[in-house]
Amino acid sequence: MIDNNQIFGAPLAGITDKPFRRIIRTFSPDVPLYTEMISCHSLVGAHKNCLRNFDRYDDEGNIGTQIFGAVPELMADAAKILQDAGATWIDINMGCPVPKVATRSGAGAFLMRDHKLAEKIMRSVVQAVEIPVSIKTRLGWDDTHRDWADLIHIATDCGVQFAALHGRTRAQLYTGKSELPVLGQDIKIPIIANGDIKTADDVARVMERGYCGAMIGRAMLGRPWIFAELAGGRAPDNIGAVVLRHLEYMLEYYGARNAIPMFRKHVAWYSAGIPCSAEFRIKVNQITDARELKSEICKFWGCEPCI
Repeated sequence: MIDNNQIFGAPLAGITDKPFRRIIRTFSPDVPLYTEMISCHSLVGAHKNCLRNFDRYDDEGNIGTQIFGAVPELMADAAKILQDAGATWIDINMGCPVPKVATRSGAGAFLMRDHKLAEKIMRSVVQAVEIPVSIKTRLGWDDTHRDWADLIHIATDCGVQFAALHGRTRAQLYTGKSELPVLGQDIKIPIIANGDIKTADDVARVMERGYCGAMIGRAMLGRPWIFAELAGGRAPDNIGAVVLRHLEYMLEYYGARNAIPMFRKHVAWYSAGIPCSAEFRIKVNQITDARELKSEICKFWGCEPCI
């Protein structure tokens, strides 16, 4: 399931959907990727307004499906659904810091405050499926409660096979510098480092601290080829063609009405730092027609022919 020095693609809400994972796969077919986090309530209830509740993963290669929730039985049921849908492994979200998840729902990062509930959830999920189970968590709730190691020990006892550790507390959200601790010999399962990892030097730094792998998060934005770069490759010569392909995947998955406004953030990330990109983004944000959007992408990146 996990090899030393392995690099993962992190779960990013609103970003690592099926079209984004698909575009990453064009550059890195074998990199292990996470889905966006999926609500166990929504998944088990088969809520029709959430497309990812109905995704299949058989053709996605090494894919971990991340679930969140606070009811052990529902989490177990959700894990079984995802196993049947072709997931490679199940990941339990124990680090999402946003209030909607961590406080109002009692899930995500809240499980760092309630280790008994966390244990019940982990045991239920591990017992429900035959594929590996992992967790993704943070250093702790805040600076006075950096008890990540305690949670890792509980996870180990529950049969969790590996974990990802984000080098911030819940209180930090995504601000400040990620500070990943050196791992001691008391940590018995592989730990993946997460937080501010962008370059090969960053990967080497965390490996020296005892981690078995590294996880790329926000550095993926506008750079779905980053995993290929870290493996010694380079960015594509024709970025515009990549942008067009990504748009096609979005249109195919969501339909034009939803895909076009959702794709604007990707256009912003792809075009960041390029001359005249500010004007380009202003224009793109006013476009509602797929053909017109493709035309503007072709003009900006100079890619031919348009698709």
